[in-house]
Amino acid sequence: RKGLTWKYYAKKILYFLRQQNILKNLKEYLQRPTEQQSFLEGAVFIDQYCNPLSDICFKSVQAQVDDIADKVRKVLRAKNPRHPSLASKAGEILIPEIELQRQVLDAMNCVLYEQLKYKGNELDYYNSLNSYIHQVLIRRTGIPISLSVLYLTIARQLGVKLEPVNFPSHFLLRWCQGKEGSTDIFDYTYIDAFGKGKQLTVKECEYLIGHHVTEEFYGVVTSKEVLQRMVGNLLNLGKRESTDQSYQLLRDSLDLYLAMYPDNVQHLMLQARLYFHLGIWPEKVLDILQHIQALDPSQHGAVGYLVQHTLEHIERRKEEVGPEVKHRSDEKHKEVCFSIGLIMKHKRYGYNCVIYGWDPACMMGHEWIRNMNVHSLPHGPHQPFYNVLVEDGSCRYAAQENLEHNSEPREIPHPDIGRYFCEFTGTHYLANTELEIRYPEDLELTRATVQKIYSSSKE
Repeated sequence: RKGLTWKYYAKKILYFLRQQNILKNLKEYLQRPTEQQSFLEGAVFIDQYCNPLSDICFKSVQAQVDDIADKVRKVLRAKNPRHPSLASKAGEILIPEIELQRQVLDAMNCVLYEQLKYKGNELDYYNSLNSYIHQVLIRRTGIPISLSVLYLTIARQLGVKLEPVNFPSHFLLRWCQGKEGSTDIFDYTYIDAFGKGKQLTVKECEYLIGHHVTEEFYGVVTSKEVLQRMVGNLLNLGKRESTDQSYQLLRDSLDLYLAMYPDNVQHLMLQARLYFHLGIWPEKVLDILQHIQALDPSQHGAVGYLVQHTLEHIERRKEEVGPEVKHRSDEKHKEVCFSIGLIMKHKRYGYNCVIYGWDPACMMGHEWIRNMNVHSLPHGPHQPFYNVLVEDGSCRYAAQENLEHNSEPREIPHPDIGRYFCEFTGTHYLANTELEIRYPEDLELTRATVQKIYSSSKE
């Protein structure tokens, strides 16, 4: 409850340092010969980079996969006590007989989908957790590519060689039924790990996505290409929304993509635009733009535009005199009833939140006011509005008439709480030095309000 600001910035530093180390390890992984690049390990690198504060390690993930493989062996033993997968150590042999391979896959489907209840996450498909392998193991659900990585890894540990197929819209695995290394797509059975390990023909693969595709899409892909698609999925998720969490996901996935393909102009430009949009790291933006110009001179128009505006941003930053200071004693702020650090409840939506900023009237643009239907409120936009951190991790802008004091104040589990507050007292939050400078007269009112509300409620 104390030292929130110190903890907040310590986490930021730890986040950065861990990511740098993970990127270093990923680049070393990509330098290995292809046959030494474990699909599972690559998936763990992506997971670690996007969740650097979580305790995720390859050894732990591998142990969980080993445990599933042991369960499969138990089922195999009941069906065929002499099966070669029972005598071998993980991944040491490849079983040549198709029927024995089929027994392994049947046992895998039994364990994964019947016993452990793994399934494709159709209801919440666009949740980033579906892409993180440690979450797939915890939640037992995922998307086609993450479930395929798990399925392929277990199969290989049990002596069955499956290969990844970068099929459009739905990642698949292929299982050779003909001569090893065959280039004939009809020599393979295709496996849908998202669809409970269902085995498909070429025609059924097309039914799966609803249209015909050329033979090239049935070909095997490398571990790097698998990681590229996994990161691409996360990139697309980051683009879907305009929230702090989605921007962070977009930043992380761009870092990963450019670690694999450092000269990809399209993604370099996206990274430069993202940093520019967020108003962060302008010097880095200029470095990226210089790199783009060297790679592709035809981009000079877009590069020139961003360079000009980035330089203007740097100049404006030099001229900034400091944050705006809001005094409650100012006549134009007389209608502001609530103060920084108070734990509030939204009257309409019921969420708990803490105030970290206020305006004497709505300061958002006309489009936001229209979209949020602010004019339907009795006092419309001409009333104080408050910046609040919400318990669900979001930041919102709430009208005064929609907020009320929370009768049961509680901590707000928001990732940015330490950015604004240094301590939770049990009834309210104490602004940190930076926030107190911006709202110098709020602390006294917050204390008086808390004393009045919560002391009277105890009597």
